[in-house]
Amino acid sequence: PPEQTGPKTKPKSSQQVYPISLIQRRKSYGLLNMEAPRNDMRRSSFEGLDLRSDNNAYQGYAPSPQNCKKLPIMLQFHGGGWVSGSNDSVANDFFCRRIAKLCDVIVVAVGYRLAPENKYPAAFEDGLKVLHWLGKQANLAECSKSMGSGARGVGAEFTKAEVQRHIVDAIGASVVEPWLAAHGDLSRCVLLGVSCGANIADYVARKAVEVGKLFDPVKVVAQVLMYPFFIGSVPTESEKKLANTYFYDKEMCTLAWKLFLPEEELSLDHPAGNPLILDRSPPLKLMPPTLTIVAEHDWMRDRAIAYSEALRNVNVVAPVLEYKDAVHEFANLDILLKTPQAQACAEDIVIWVKKYISRRDNEFSY
Repeated sequence: PPEQTGPKTKPKSSQQVYPISLIQRRKSYGLLNMEAPRNDMRRSSFEGLDLRSDNNAYQGYAPSPQNCKKLPIMLQFHGGGWVSGSNDSVANDFFCRRIAKLCDVIVVAVGYRLAPENKYPAAFEDGLKVLHWLGKQANLAECSKSMGSGARGVGAEFTKAEVQRHIVDAIGASVVEPWLAAHGDLSRCVLLGVSCGANIADYVARKAVEVGKLFDPVKVVAQVLMYPFFIGSVPTESEKKLANTYFYDKEMCTLAWKLFLPEEELSLDHPAGNPLILDRSPPLKLMPPTLTIVAEHDWMRDRAIAYSEALRNVNVVAPVLEYKDAVHEFANLDILLKTPQAQACAEDIVIWVKKYISRRDNEFSY
């Protein structure tokens, strides 16, 4: 770029200076405009009720206001390489509405703290907090009735006064949702993670297995890992072949890991990034059914496939769907969301997930 001729000013000491690539990446997800109103950015192509916390800790979608039956819950974790992304970006909003409508589930899009301001394990802790929070919803049906929401049915909106009567919960400044308690089936919970969000989903699934019935009545019956952000010290064939791909190359991803992991824990075999390390717990055989989505031109592909194979080797239902001529996040990027391939991927996910949320007798149990 041409040299600037104007006066140079030093950044204030209280400000943190980040590489221009990080700023540009956050811009692409809309994170530098958090003060701007979001209502004009909402997609209106699908009907539904938005459940939103005051601090963007979560945002919910119902498939239809006219649907009065209890619906399964899907916790969705967005991508962004730990340093960017948002649960309420336009692209994530579109994807969640699409899944809610096709799958007939309540989708709760989870927000989590980003690096480098918040290092590991902040994002993982936030993911687990949401599962704890979800577990509390079962006790709120009576609260819902007392507030009058039970009589309104699915799709009703609370007034500002009613929102203030909500009970403040543990997820920052968020509030509990009596509507969710009344209309969500917490015994049919699916986790879905995109890129680094898949790492969070897998972590939450592991913790759900470890604590067992302590999360009752919440039961994680399946998880979907969309091109997980896995890495390791020994390069896979796809890493060797595609490391310098034109889209989201390995060097950029390695930088993201350096920004995410504390310096004293920095390792490509960190359990947050490598799911196949030897001392991982709990045993793989206890994991829920896991669908893995991979893209042909994604250098992370082979490690995701290897994880799926490891699950199948211990008799966990763990299919892999590979999409040809596709890149990382092909079904979630704003410029690709309306492609036939992105639509097909969403439909494939729905077909698989419905097997575990529709047939109660076949549910995974701890």
